[in-house]
Amino acid sequence: MPVSRRAFLKRAAATAAATPLLLPSHIWAAETKPNSRLTMGFVGMGMQNRGLLGGFLGRDTEVLAVCDVDTTRRDDAKRRVVEHYAKQPGRSGQCAAYNDFREITGRDDIDAVSIATPDHWHTVIAVAALRGGKDVYCEKPLTHNIHESRVLLREVDANGRVLQTGSMQRSSKEFRVACALVRNGAIGTVERVECSFGGPPVPCDLAEEPLEPGLDWNLWLGPAAMRPYHSALSPRGIHKHYPAWRSYREFGGGGVADWGAHHLDIAQWGLGMDDGGPVEILPAEKPGATQGVRFVYANGVVLEHKSGFGVDFFGTEGEVQVNRGRFTFRRGTEVIASFTGQRDTSCAAQVQRAEQEFLKDPKVRLYESKDHLNDFLECVKTRNKPITSEQVGARSAICCHLMNQAYFHGRKLKWDPVKFAFVDGTGDPAWLTRDYRSPWTV
Repeated sequence: MPVSRRAFLKRAAATAAATPLLLPSHIWAAETKPNSRLTMGFVGMGMQNRGLLGGFLGRDTEVLAVCDVDTTRRDDAKRRVVEHYAKQPGRSGQCAAYNDFREITGRDDIDAVSIATPDHWHTVIAVAALRGGKDVYCEKPLTHNIHESRVLLREVDANGRVLQTGSMQRSSKEFRVACALVRNGAIGTVERVECSFGGPPVPCDLAEEPLEPGLDWNLWLGPAAMRPYHSALSPRGIHKHYPAWRSYREFGGGGVADWGAHHLDIAQWGLGMDDGGPVEILPAEKPGATQGVRFVYANGVVLEHKSGFGVDFFGTEGEVQVNRGRFTFRRGTEVIASFTGQRDTSCAAQVQRAEQEFLKDPKVRLYESKDHLNDFLECVKTRNKPITSEQVGARSAICCHLMNQAYFHGRKLKWDPVKFAFVDGTGDPAWLTRDYRSPWTV
């Protein structure tokens, strides 16, 4: 590290003084760490972070705190941590449970924070963690709007932190090999890409339901406008499904920012656009359509949102299709490798066949991660950029937000991916951000 952790914490304290709304009214006194393990806190204990908690508990970490605005979820997460450590000799198993994320981001004895809240909270919490000297694992889409993507890019650099976005498809071999084939010319010159996922979000119009004790609804809403409670947004207790807040513009980005955040991320990787993005966004042909928006990149490649395989790259000499556990590679009319569910082979076998035949000595070597959580933990130690760093996560999220704006407004947009701005008189700067309910701001 270029500077010591103590220097980071001093800098974070100075920053916190200028941004009191992001930090708690008190700062926890530093405690002696129980060992050399990475100490962690978890914010938002729904389905996704429950899975991440289990994943991180089994590694070289020490979970010190969990946070959720729902009492039941919060207490259940604490119980899991305590019971896990109770089975291990020499582990204290102490775990705090908080209602307010600032109790975690303000603790000096926590090194890293895992964030899996609804999308509209991601950046507020991530910024507080970064300014508190913490490394961050944050679920995709990394941000709720384009302005937030720019803020996180700046804050990671300003605070010297490591950030991993939860776009874990990049740590799966079928996606890496698919993108490596494309990047190394195995299908010739790429001409177009098709990505398949759900449609844009809609304004929230849910009717009011009675609010039961045990949920801090005001804090769940946070930077979003005040509205009545509905169980579809935050089901009480330990639910075993992904809630519908993703479908509403106030809180999420619909299917475009859900599965789209995964598949557009892979498209960006395959096209070599991790530091760029589209320069034109063309609306769907029919008003109100939920598919059909197209991206145009500076090199002429066109990406279209439509039903299909998952991510489908078309080149002058062939085609590569990839999705989770599915993979196809064609050159001309010849099928080189294919797995779409047949019993006489496997996805891994077909991916290996393509890799052995066409990627023995590639000119372009892609970042290889075999485990998304371990990749984050290793980069925390080395201070290197992880496979889905803030640059990757922010720009993939921007692709989602640009696509949604084309659906919302039905207009052609021209975009400068260097300046992060609409150009040539298209778009509206107001579309880059949102109204934040006081006292929250980004």
